[in-house]
Amino acid sequence: MSMKNRRTLKLSGPQIILLGFIIMVLIGAILLMLPISSKNREFTPFIDALFTSVSAGCVTGLIVKDTQTSWSLFGQTVILMLIQIGGMGVVTMTTFFTMITGRAMNLKTRAVMQEAVSAPNIGGIAKLTGFIVKGTILIEGICALLVSPVLIKDFGFAKGIWYSIFMSISAFCNAGFDLMGSKGECSSLMYYADNAWINIVFIFLILTGGLGFLTWSDIKNHKFNFKKYSTQSKVILAAELVLVLVPALYFFVFELSDEPMKARILESLFAAVTPRTAGFNTIDYNDLSPAGITITIILMLIGGAPGSTAGGMKITTIVVLLAVMISVFGQEKSPALFKRRISSEVIYSALAVFFMDMILFIGGSIAISLIEGLPMMKVLFECASAVATVGITMGITSSLGLASKCILIFIMYTGRVGGLTLIFAAVSRKNVWNERYPLDHIAVG
Repeated sequence: MSMKNRRTLKLSGPQIILLGFIIMVLIGAILLMLPISSKNREFTPFIDALFTSVSAGCVTGLIVKDTQTSWSLFGQTVILMLIQIGGMGVVTMTTFFTMITGRAMNLKTRAVMQEAVSAPNIGGIAKLTGFIVKGTILIEGICALLVSPVLIKDFGFAKGIWYSIFMSISAFCNAGFDLMGSKGECSSLMYYADNAWINIVFIFLILTGGLGFLTWSDIKNHKFNFKKYSTQSKVILAAELVLVLVPALYFFVFELSDEPMKARILESLFAAVTPRTAGFNTIDYNDLSPAGITITIILMLIGGAPGSTAGGMKITTIVVLLAVMISVFGQEKSPALFKRRISSEVIYSALAVFFMDMILFIGGSIAISLIEGLPMMKVLFECASAVATVGITMGITSSLGLASKCILIFIMYTGRVGGLTLIFAAVSRKNVWNERYPLDHIAVG
């Protein structure tokens, strides 16, 4: 076959994003398998190494081995690198290194970067990439310094510094991995439940990471002039306020009434923030009522903002669907938000994301419950945590069998890269055949 007739392999944007994540988690899994990665200096089974790598790379936080007591400093460093790359995105990191080496970004690279961060247009992508990386490092560094005095006091200088860096990056990237194993395996931040300083810094990190890089850009450019923000940023900030305050009030009144006032306030606020989708916890979720667990599951599934370090269906998806519902109730022709109409393409995408995540969530829960014989509520909680890349747990992940771990790996990966990205990678061509069919009416409701 001549060179002229050979077909060049061309990958679409979604395919590059998917492939980048696969390569990253496989390299991470291989490194975590090595004896140097474990504290007992033994090989780690591939499935456990892969689960940890996927959970870190997809910034989820579900674990089969306690991070502090099971992994060596080298293993923890591998996990931290996976969290940082996964949080900012493989494409973002690759693009940034391309920029600092002085190579020009071609149109294909810019288009993939635009898709990775959910940017509205391709213009200014290079500037946005630099802003994302520099802003991330600055916020993580400042917050690591802020929590270091507390952690140095509790763990000593060297460990205190390392714990501060590790957990600040983990919190900003909404990963949920922690190094608090010496205070109790898988105890997360429960030891600091009534420490206002630790709570405030970690809540700030979680919310900042979950707002989305484009919202940061609006805040940076327009400061407190809310009217100049994009409609997307307005939706995210308004919804964020509701999604923090309303659940916090619920937890304060109904779930944590036996706690001392200071701890009650801090735990209520943290319990409202962390499901979206940070993975740290200051309370034991096994102690919540069924209503509290259900509210937490809903918060997990909603998640953070598009183009952020958070997972979930995304705030904008839920708000768009609510706007559609309100417009139908009001018999309006088009749904609108902040006096801006929503396009049909956005509505179709929101519906597709909603149903894909619900299929993964419910389908995975039924499968694991049948395989393991576990109570459905606990499995629903764990699967919501996986598909929304949250990481909070009711303690069943480490006891799951091979098949159930594989199910969680798949839904964590799909939840992080996005169901639409997965479908678009498989189906790259637009199908226009439906437009040729005659229009018909189907009654609903």
